[in-house]
Amino acid sequence: MDCTQLNDIIKSGKNILIVSHLNPDGDTLGSMCGLYSAIKDNFKKKADMLVISHVPEIYKFLPYISEAKSLEEYDKSREYNVVINVDIAAYDRMAGAAILFDKAGHTINIDHHKTNNGYAELNFIDADASSTGELLLSLMKEMNWNVSLETAKCLYTAILTDTGSFRFDNTTSKSFDAVAELVKIGVRPSEIYKKVYENDSKGLVLFQANAVSNAVFECDDKVVYTIVYKKDIERFNAGDDCTEGLTEKLRAISTTEVAFTVKEISSNMSKISMRSKKIDVAEICSVFGGGGHSLAAGCVIKASVKDAVKKISEEIKKREL
Repeated sequence: MDCTQLNDIIKSGKNILIVSHLNPDGDTLGSMCGLYSAIKDNFKKKADMLVISHVPEIYKFLPYISEAKSLEEYDKSREYNVVINVDIAAYDRMAGAAILFDKAGHTINIDHHKTNNGYAELNFIDADASSTGELLLSLMKEMNWNVSLETAKCLYTAILTDTGSFRFDNTTSKSFDAVAELVKIGVRPSEIYKKVYENDSKGLVLFQANAVSNAVFECDDKVVYTIVYKKDIERFNAGDDCTEGLTEKLRAISTTEVAFTVKEISSNMSKISMRSKKIDVAEICSVFGGGGHSLAAGCVIKASVKDAVKKISEEIKKREL
């Protein structure tokens, strides 16, 4: 990829905004903070960071994450010279931040989802990259940017989480090359692993145990799903990020081909998280305006949780398991 224009736009940018996607995960937050850190180190300037919704507790260790603000804290009338979206697969995944994006002098889209249609002025999309963090490191190297330890920690977190600790099919030799470079800079893998994967609250563990025990199996146990109700989240005091990793637990069952979690947002709004061992769940989620990767995708359906289950199940059954 020719990064000359990207480097020039950032170098000359008077005020820069970096945006993470709705319901942020480790890749979008790690990429956001990593880019913020790199811009600070290489150009001696501060960008703004915007988090749609809130930062999950497990990612509050990220360098500079405390500098990020929520959409409610931004003046919607403000105009940015440069807006950079990281890991935002579709225009609507930036939600209310679109107001700031649309008014920007330059818009940049850095992402690794194959469903990304290149909605910005300048697009850097690599569906072969395991994560946006991996792609960002590649771009930084091409632009000859210095990568500090703070930047490296952020990018390592992005790669670690989007590869499921290097377990998912999106993990490649390039992923290991990337993290090897970050470790050489000083990242301690065990330290970040513990912060991300060994930091669950008692309520979260009990909640997920309850959700797994209530799982429903269909199609000779090839399809499994669980419904997450708001009342259960409140009962266990599990927090809004309670479904993180839950769908992966269901996919790990030996008979499972497709697993999905349906989270109740309201009486007529449901959030779907899908994982698969074989069929393209990004294709299924795209039917409902969502997207993602072939074996890991999600969407939001305007329906009750039970109706959402029915709609997703119908789409799954159209495909050969």
